[in-house]
Formats: sequence, structure tokens, C-alpha cells
Amino acid sequence: MELSRREVKKAMENAVEIVDLWYRYRQAEKQVLKHINLNIERGNFVVVMGANGAGKSTLSLCLNGLIPQLLEGELSGSVTVAEQDVSRQPVQVLARSIGLVFQDPETQIFGRTVEEDTAFGPRNLALPEAEIERRVAEALELVSLKGYNQRNTSELSGGEKQRLAVAGVLAMGPKILVLDEPASELDPQGRVDLYAALDELRRRRNLTILVIEHNVEDVSERADEVVILHEGEIVRRGCPADIFRKVEFLKELGIKPLPVSELGWELVQHGLISSEEIPLSLSTAAKVVRELAGRRSQPSAQARVTTNGPIANTEETPVLLTVSGLVHRYPSGQTAVKDINLSIREGEFVALIGPNGAGKTTLAKHFNGLLKPSAGDVIVDGMNTRQVETAGLAQTVGYVFQNPDHQIFAVSVEKEIEYGLKNAGLGQQEIKNRLDWVLDLTGLQEHRSDHPFTLGKGKRQLLATASILALKPKLLVIDEPTTGLDWNGTQDIMNFITELNRYGTTIIMITHDMEIVAGYARRAIVLHQGRILCDAEPRTLFTDTKVMQEASLVPPQMAGLSRDLADLGLGETFLTPVELCQGILAAGRRLVRVPAQIQVPAQGEEEAGC
Repeated sequence: MELSRREVKKAMENAVEIVDLWYRYRQAEKQVLKHINLNIERGNFVVVMGANGAGKSTLSLCLNGLIPQLLEGELSGSVTVAEQDVSRQPVQVLARSIGLVFQDPETQIFGRTVEEDTAFGPRNLALPEAEIERRVAEALELVSLKGYNQRNTSELSGGEKQRLAVAGVLAMGPKILVLDEPASELDPQGRVDLYAALDELRRRRNLTILVIEHNVEDVSERADEVVILHEGEIVRRGCPADIFRKVEFLKELGIKPLPVSELGWELVQHGLISSEEIPLSLSTAAKVVRELAGRRSQPSAQARVTTNGPIANTEETPVLLTVSGLVHRYPSGQTAVKDINLSIREGEFVALIGPNGAGKTTLAKHFNGLLKPSAGDVIVDGMNTRQVETAGLAQTVGYVFQNPDHQIFAVSVEKEIEYGLKNAGLGQQEIKNRLDWVLDLTGLQEHRSDHPFTLGKGKRQLLATASILALKPKLLVIDEPTTGLDWNGTQDIMNFITELNRYGTTIIMITHDMEIVAGYARRAIVLHQGRILCDAEPRTLFTDTKVMQEASLVPPQMAGLSRDLADLGLGETFLTPVELCQGILAAGRRLVRVPAQIQVPAQGEEEAGC
């Protein structure tokens, strides 16, 4: 059928055109994608969101030809990218126009050093050496890896590997960039820097960007369009302002709303504002609260709210872990941690935080003997890790890796959990009792015969945790427990960890998510350049501007909003939307319903428009 002139012109304006796309993996029972119709204009920034399993990553693989060329299955419909039919052009040809950054950065890192890896793509394009060097330098600077050229890729942190994966794709010079959760392992400042770099690329190259993202905060003020996937179908698309104010709708679909929008929803529930006035930025949230507070009223007494205060540890609580003068050097000679001194008591819930490459995972791997000190000592429950093998520490210290797939290898959920129990030398009846107990505890009972890799990411995270918990360790170290999880999965895993802590398990959690730290941790240890920079309660830490800036940390939105509203006399650093709403209500001020005075920014000002 011949296209009209108008249709031809529109096709040329679109970087991506998807028409009635359906896809089912081989041997899968149902389609992963159904009736997908999506056009993306050149130069636009489009965000795809949805729960785990919604089909987001599968959609990204359809854009560069990996589906159907390498991942076979049943496909119908058409995908056109940069005016090329992806089913007819080889993947290596499409790679000149479209760059894809995978969710797991390790799957696309090939070089021994950072420089070698970044140059891998341009070298395969047979570019002149001078051009390759220019592209490598530019890409590494854009992702804040300048100066890392000769660093071994095996010694990079998870966040640094994620930056490297992005650099390798940018060095190819694509017209269209598809990123699958590109900032999931980055520290807060790293997230800011990465998205600022993407903004700069759009300005320089008119780059078309499609991002799969769970974090609304990163994209709410820069996206041109938001596309929501649910069970393989597009259920909503539109401008950020329209979609991100629908707080309950987002939660139902496994998407975490902006904290300031959650605060707005709390105020809606109390009849104080309308749903159209739900804020999408800190500045607008501050205006809304100030109007509600009634500027003519007198300051009230300090508000009192129910908060998740620090755990009631006393000096009589036994010390479970002691680190004295710890230094660790990698074989390359790089010193990862130095002069670490700390003690952790039984029953604590500690967050280990800091920028990428600060030494968090390196430090934590000393707790169960995966790494041995170059100098200093680590004493766990009276055992010096220098003198005890990792297997001997396993029933005292459990360690759940950042990527659960790195520690899952059995053919069923049941056998995965049994493996550690058998190695611990437990009797058959005790193994059965612990297996049933941990399956019930984690809600995995119905999956006991399933192959682990048929489960979603959240369930695999639970399985990795369950296999460690079955050994009933006193101390559980869990590295980035929420990376790559939707909001429902995040709540499930964090509620589960919290329940363990209530029953006496000591928790050390490595995370970059300050909202998670605010909502769950009772103590925060900040690492910076291999040293402890701060050790404090989260509420205290988030008010220490100097430490936060030095450690490249960004406080959670409610802590930032509390700072901006300090002059109202609320008298509290609030960490969650519910806390701040309680504080507003408890302050005793004259809350006034004045919608005419609440100025929601016009489109294109402080909040994302259409």
C-alpha cells in the first residue's frame, strides 16, 4: 500500500515506529508483548515504566534486532528504527544507529581495562585510531570515569561497571539510545550526573533516548512522554505531569510514586488539597505546605510524630562484629579500604552507604571471609576471619550478593536451599524442617519445584536470601537488596528483612537508595574513598550538609523538604511522607483550604509538562 505524503513525512520524523507488535519466547505459555503500538519522535526522551515482568526489557531487545534475530520466538508486527526494519538488518548494522545498555552491565563488558572496553565498539567499526581515542575520552568523561582508563574492569564496583557499560555504547555514536535501568547501581550523585550527561547528549546530537526506569525522581522533569506497560500491554501513555500525579494508579502497577506526590496524596486524603494540586517537585511541595500552614498564624510547639527511631541497643548488648585497623589491597595494588574501625552489636539494622567505589562491598566481604585483611583484624562472634575459612563462618554470617544470579545454580528452588544445609552437615530431618520453615517464611512454598530462573527478579532475590537464612545466621549482609525491583518487590524484600531484624537477626544492608535508608535503617555508616566518613542515625546524617556533599549523597525528598520548611516551626527532620503529613497535622497551625493561592507551576516551568 502506497503511503501518503503526510505519512511519509511523519515516518521520517519518527526515530522508532512499532506497529501491532506481539512476541512470545520459545516454549513460553503466553505472549510477553501484546498489541504494542508506539512511535517515538526524533530527539525525544521517552520513559518506559512498569512492574517486573511487564515486558519492558523484552521491548528493548526488539529495538536492536536481538529479538527476533538471536532470541527466537513467535513474533508478529513490525519494528522500524532509524528507518530500518529490525527484522531484516543484521544486529551489527543496527548497532551503528541504535545503542542498547543492558540491565546487567557485566553482560556487555569485554575489555581487560576500562579503556580497552570502551574502545571495543569503535574498533569493530574500523574507525581511525585518533577517532577511537577521541570517542573513548569523551564517553568516559560523560559518565564520570575520566582517569579510570587503565583500571582493571574486574576491580570496578557495580556502579562503576554500569557507567562503563554506558560509556561503551556512547562511544559507538548511536542516533538512538536505549537504556535498561542505567542508573540502578549508581550512587545518588552518580544518578544525577548520568542523567545530566544524557541531557547534554540530547542537546549536542539531537539524540533520541528511551529509558526503562523504576525511579520516577530521575525522569519526572526531563521526560517528554511516559509509557506504562502492564502484563505486556501499554495501559497508559502521556506527559509526566498527568501520569505521576496518579499516586494510587502507580502503586497498583508496581511503580513507586515521587515522595512529594505521596505527601500530596496524604494531604488529599485529609481533604486539604485536590488531586490536581499534588506536587511533583520539592519547590511546589514547599509552596503547598506553606499555603496550608497559614502564614498569619503563630508558630506552634514542636510537632511530635511517630517515627522509626533507633533500635534500643545499650552498652550491655553484645558486640557481634568488630573491625580493627582494617586495610585491604587488591592484587593490582589498589587500596580499597583503609583504617576501618567499627563495632556492630547484636540486633542492629545498619545501612552501609557511600559513592560508587567507596569500598562498601569490599568491606562487607571481610565479614564472612570472602576477602582477608591486608592489615588489621575482623572479629565475628569471637572468631578472627584470618583464622577461619568462609565455610566455617557461614552459619554465623550470611551474605546475599548484589546480583542474586551470582549465587543461584541448582535446578529447583528446593535444591538451591538444601545445598547449603547439606554442606553444613545437618541431618535429614533438620534439613526438612528448615526447608519448610524458610519456604513458608519467604512465601516461596508454591515455587519449591520451580527452576530458579523461571522466577522474576524479586523472587530470585528472595530465594538467594532464603538459601542463606536457612543456615540461621546471626548476621545477614545483603548487598543492594532492591536493585532492579519494582515497588511491590522492593516492599516485599524490605518488609521481609525488617521482620528478620525484629526477630533478632543483625542486618548490614549496602544500598544507594536513600529512601530505603530513611524508611528502614537505624544506623548509617558512610564510606568515602575507603574510609568511614560518618557513623550516625539517618535522621542526623541527612541534616549534615557537609558530609552529604562530600560523600556524593542526596538526602531523601522528605528530609530536603523538612529543611526547606524549617522556618515553619515543625521542629523535625521528617523521613517519610506519612511522617511529614503527621507533622503538619500535629503542628497545631490553622490549616486553610485555599486552592486559589496554591500556584501549581505552568507546563515547562518547575514541573514536567506535556
